[in-house]
Amino acid sequence: MTLMVGVSGVRGLVGHTLTPDVVLEFAQAYGTVVNGGRVVLGRDTRPSGEMFAAAAAAGLLAAGCEVTQLGVVMTPTAAHAVRSGGYAGGVLITASHNPAPWNGVKFLDARGLAPSASRAAEIAVLRAQRRFGTRTQGFKPLRIEDQAGERHVDAVLAAVEVDTLPLRGLRVVLDSVNGAGCLDTPALLAGLGCELLHLNGEPTGDFAHEPEPVEANLGQLCRAVRQQRAAIGLAQDPDGDRLAIVDERGTYVGEEYTLALAARSVLSRRPGPVAANLSTSRLIDAIAERYGVPVVRTPVGEANVAAAMLARGCVVGGEGNGGVIDPRISLVRDSLSAMSLVLQLMAATGQTVSQLVADLPRFAMVKQKLECPRERATAAAEAVARAFATERVNRADGTRVDFAEGWVHVRPSNTEPIVRIFAEASDEPTARRLLERVRAAAGL
Repeated sequence: MTLMVGVSGVRGLVGHTLTPDVVLEFAQAYGTVVNGGRVVLGRDTRPSGEMFAAAAAAGLLAAGCEVTQLGVVMTPTAAHAVRSGGYAGGVLITASHNPAPWNGVKFLDARGLAPSASRAAEIAVLRAQRRFGTRTQGFKPLRIEDQAGERHVDAVLAAVEVDTLPLRGLRVVLDSVNGAGCLDTPALLAGLGCELLHLNGEPTGDFAHEPEPVEANLGQLCRAVRQQRAAIGLAQDPDGDRLAIVDERGTYVGEEYTLALAARSVLSRRPGPVAANLSTSRLIDAIAERYGVPVVRTPVGEANVAAAMLARGCVVGGEGNGGVIDPRISLVRDSLSAMSLVLQLMAATGQTVSQLVADLPRFAMVKQKLECPRERATAAAEAVARAFATERVNRADGTRVDFAEGWVHVRPSNTEPIVRIFAEASDEPTARRLLERVRAAAGL
């Protein structure tokens, strides 16, 4: 197993490919890139997080940085802290949705945005060549900030644009998977007037189920929504940047609907351009068309989506994995912003989640992920481009092929040694048929 290094940061297996020495070196390289500036340092709840945060602090201090420790925070909380506090950047110890044996390092720039591909490559090269900035004196003291989560919640609540009276007493079941979202999400829901039942709400890092918020991992949440007669179920990943939704019947509605519903919520009040990646459902196009606004498509990765949002003045953006970016709050995916926007839509329309979903066009999406070394995954994407050269092909990120009846996207993951394949059509059999056709051409 190799260390995964890319635009999403660094991820590896704890004690194998990811060690304190590796984290220290990457942090010192990052500290060199930001010229020893002021940075924030946070982590999710994984048990190895405190060890790796100490290593990161050492690397940052060695590069001359002034480090403000946030403790356990969500990634969007750190991003908000960077932007609102005028920091040079930030470092997060997290492996996001990866399984428990993993941990990693995420970097943020001065805008609270994941660094560009060129900046991420610069950090990796500095680390590989050991060309660190190294202080011999004048070290700066560690600082502690324990209100970043509260400020993040306050910012999301201040951005509410509808009367939240209909949300008063609304029963919500939240699954925080014992991750970073445990600490501050209850305050957001209380501020919106909701009644909360919190599952897996202890910040222990002992994941009660596989941490990615997909249907296969959310059976407990679905059952709890039915048993509690709740209006909605919400599921976060360990670093709180993704959100999955369960409707009032206890039915998982699909990660793609998180961005779709959030976008409808925003566009109903403030029409404007929307940004989404190449793997995101055509649902977003249908919603944008309803409000007469364009959709900007980007390669996968929140940094790519956020860059397009800044360039095109987008009012909302995100990815079909349950990631929503509200640029008023931060430029990374934010489960708190996503929750607020979806609940505001419920309050404004008086509709249930199932009714809101039923009001959207129906597309069927099939997703597969296969263990695959990056080199082979890249070769598979190239083979698909050759095989379907007469169709509409986009090579901006792996290979996306648009057929008359749907589309398929094949791409190497930036965070795991896997290849991801997405297919969407008007019905599931067609989507599966397209996926298998492309998978055969890829040799997977």
